[in-house]
Amino acid sequence: MKNTLARITLGFGILTMTGAVLAGGMNGKIAVTGSDQDVSGGTVSADMIMADSNGWLVVHRTDKSKKPGPVVAYAPLEKGKNHDIAAILTEPVKSGDMLMLMLHGEAGGMKTGIFEYTLGAKEDGPIKVDGKLVMDVITAK
Repeated sequence: MKNTLARITLGFGILTMTGAVLAGGMNGKIAVTGSDQDVSGGTVSADMIMADSNGWLVVHRTDKSKKPGPVVAYAPLEKGKNHDIAAILTEPVKSGDMLMLMLHGEAGGMKTGIFEYTLGAKEDGPIKVDGKLVMDVITAK
């Protein structure tokens, strides 16, 4: 089991816990949860994503700085609770690589249902709550 630190923002303060990054209170209106996993089959999965609108699971490379890097996979999401979302890797990921599972929106692009984001762009960009990305970091096995 991984040992990441998450912050849950509540209307009256912040609760710190081990696990996923949640925003919007204890009912988990917006959330991303993932687990360290074997990616040798060419996919990476999020355990659960709660989205307030249709959007994307986007997998970024990252490191100990936990800043999003290049996109290595993505998959569409429906509004509401999504379970076991698998995204096909677009490049090799080695055991030990850190990956950021991030919630992105479906806004600002030219075409609905087509992933149009490039690093730093606004089209289909990251969802933020109180200025913080909605994401979880995992390690490839």
